[in-house]
Amino acid sequence: MAYQLAFERHPQYIHVTVTGTNSRDAVMRYLEDVQRECVSQDCYRVLIEERLEGARLPTMDVFAIASQGAMNALGIFHAIAYVDEKMGDMADFAETVAVNRGMPVRAFSNVENAKKWLYALQEGAREQDIFLHQVGREG
Repeated sequence: MAYQLAFERHPQYIHVTVTGTNSRDAVMRYLEDVQRECVSQDCYRVLIEERLEGARLPTMDVFAIASQGAMNALGIFHAIAYVDEKMGDMADFAETVAVNRGMPVRAFSNVENAKKWLYALQEGAREQDIFLHQVGREG
């Protein structure tokens, strides 16, 4: 397997750490695994900390992953905090693509800000509330 997942359950969310080799296939497959785990644990708020090794994916691959991933998970998640310290501006691009397809996702450059955002959300918050909530928007 090109990636490994470590799941850590918290009261309000699941923290997933992804390690392995960066590829379009690996990212698509780990996102499916994360979704399956969240459904099995009945927890729809997730912090994905991606630590994949290798070259950054091309823009069209990031677009395809964000677009297809959003369509596959539409209506399932309440909040997704995504952290990849190496992704830079491409994380904002992926966030925009997914948000435009209805996903309640926010990209962060570090885990601490992602956790703050997840903790700031109230239980039962509607997706629209998530998009309106501002906790130190990273630039």
